[in-house]
Amino acid sequence: MHQQRPHEVRAGVAVIGEGNMSGAGGGKRPSGGDSPPGPPEKKSKKEEKTTTTLIEPIRIAGVSSTEEMDMKVLQFKNKKLCERLEQRQTLEDELREKIEKLEKRQATDDTTLLIVNRYWSKLDENVHVLRKRIEPDAPATPAPPPLPEPTPLKEDGVSLASPAVPPPPPPEGQREGEERQEERHGEQRQPPLPAGPEELSTPTEPPQDPPTAALPPAPLSDNAKGFLATLEHSNEEELTLHLQDRMQFSKEAIACLVCVFDRLHSRSDNMCKQVQAGAREDESQADDAHANGALLDENTRLRDLATLLQGRHHKMSMEYNELVDKVTSSETKVSEMETTVEDLQWDIEKLRNREQKLNKHLSEAMEQLKSGYGSGGSSGGLPGGQITLNIQKFESLNAELEHNQELANNRMAELEKLQVELQEAVRESEKLKMDLRNIPEDVVKETLEYKCLQSQFSLLYNESLGVKTQLDEARALLLTAKNAHLRQIEHMESDELSLQKKLRTEVIQLEDTLAQVRKEYEMLRIEFEQNLAANEQAGPINREMRHLISSLQNHNLQLKGDVQRYKRKLRETQMEINKLRCQSGDTGVLIGEETTSESIDVKKEENEDQEEEEERRKELERQRARERERESDRERERERERERQRSDELKRKDSDTLKMLRVELKYFYSNTHTHGCNTHIIQV
Repeated sequence: MHQQRPHEVRAGVAVIGEGNMSGAGGGKRPSGGDSPPGPPEKKSKKEEKTTTTLIEPIRIAGVSSTEEMDMKVLQFKNKKLCERLEQRQTLEDELREKIEKLEKRQATDDTTLLIVNRYWSKLDENVHVLRKRIEPDAPATPAPPPLPEPTPLKEDGVSLASPAVPPPPPPEGQREGEERQEERHGEQRQPPLPAGPEELSTPTEPPQDPPTAALPPAPLSDNAKGFLATLEHSNEEELTLHLQDRMQFSKEAIACLVCVFDRLHSRSDNMCKQVQAGAREDESQADDAHANGALLDENTRLRDLATLLQGRHHKMSMEYNELVDKVTSSETKVSEMETTVEDLQWDIEKLRNREQKLNKHLSEAMEQLKSGYGSGGSSGGLPGGQITLNIQKFESLNAELEHNQELANNRMAELEKLQVELQEAVRESEKLKMDLRNIPEDVVKETLEYKCLQSQFSLLYNESLGVKTQLDEARALLLTAKNAHLRQIEHMESDELSLQKKLRTEVIQLEDTLAQVRKEYEMLRIEFEQNLAANEQAGPINREMRHLISSLQNHNLQLKGDVQRYKRKLRETQMEINKLRCQSGDTGVLIGEETTSESIDVKKEENEDQEEEEERRKELERQRARERERESDRERERERERERQRSDELKRKDSDTLKMLRVELKYFYSNTHTHGCNTHIIQV
């Protein structure tokens, strides 16, 4: 079991190595449109070679258990997967950069096409308006919808830049009529770009600044989006046919304008000749005719000079457009060369990595040869067979290494050649840029753009004078408003002072009333405190006296009850004594005396009882009177407390009103202070 397990591990590792190499070969950068056609074939051959290369399996040392062996195999697999993941990430980063570059280029192309389409449509509209003004009865030819295409754009731009000459007139007359039409057309309207056949090539100039064109300031309109959508969904043949129709329409329209201007010019010449002939016949107008002839000659000379200058301007504009095209083509070449250089550098880096891997395998193979590691082959063969197998692998690795070195040398030579071409292209582009920057001033002054700017400057200057007069009027109005505002502020201040005086008098009156109320309150408070102190001192004494009186009354009642009880006992005893005396046979005299004495005693006792009851009633009445006096005193105290509470509430209300008045005064003073500061600032 221990003998067979390493065989399975080696086979699995060999399969992993082949998959890794095939992944490395398959993960190679695809050759884009910018790279030359040669390298992809070499890459494909190299990929085929890498897939067929045999890699020596990784042998695992002696392990104690299958779990440890599985762990080592998984570690090796993870390592290989990490390498493939890193290669994939680098490939994704490079492809992402390429996509960003292509998106930027697409954006610049779209903006260029939109600019060309917009100005071309403006030109067609202006030409159509001119034809309607000159020939209102002429049939309106339908204009084809604007739809330019990227590839034939330069050719169409060049053909647009060439003068639109109809077949019938001679070339010189066509050119003169075209230049006259340009001058008059430029005077009639002031578009964002000047009109005229030789200026139609100017819409191709905005692509000179790719960053601004690539980042438009505003979102695209619906027309622009529809235009780009038609560009995407149309064929090259359809676009070329549509552009040819549109170009033919523009040529016919401009040719009609040139013919009309030539006809008008010939008519004016004929009229001048007739006027001169009539003047020559009349001797009285000979001087005028002579002066008119001189002026006509001067006019023809100036016209010829203007025609010559326009021809030069047209030629210079054509050269300028050619230089711009050369610059753009050189920039595209430079970008293509940069992409090819990046591709070659990437290939070289990949070859270097492969060379390092091969060197590593070679060093491992040499170490194995020196140590005689393969003597005990896994298949149970002879040691010599294993050594010969390693030698064959070593020879194949050497051959592959030589091939890779040769390929790297070839790529390095190509890189040096491309570097030299890149430097030459950069020099040429810099030279063209310097030529574009160093345009002479005379040429700039003679251009229609300069004249348009000069006329716009004069208009703006006149507008600035009008704005200055309006500014003076506004300042005068501001001064009048300021004076009125100051007068209003003075009136407000006088009203404010009168209100302050009234408020001060009211506050003084309220303070006087408050002082009087405070004095009354103090007097009442002192009286209340005195009464309260007297009540507090007499209160416990009265309570003790009440308790003492009540206890004495109770004791008296008890004593009276005892007296009555004793009297009853006395009567009973006397009655018993009388009975006993009667029984003992005393005399009747004694009995009568005793009875009379007893009746007298009984009457006295009854009188005493009545007196005692009257005294009790009087005491009860006195107690009730005292209780009534106490209740009246309590009611008086309650009334005093109520009066005191009312006085406290009045004082609180007065204090609250005073606080509110003080707050209002402070707010009023602060407002007056800020208002005075504002008036002072306004006056300053």
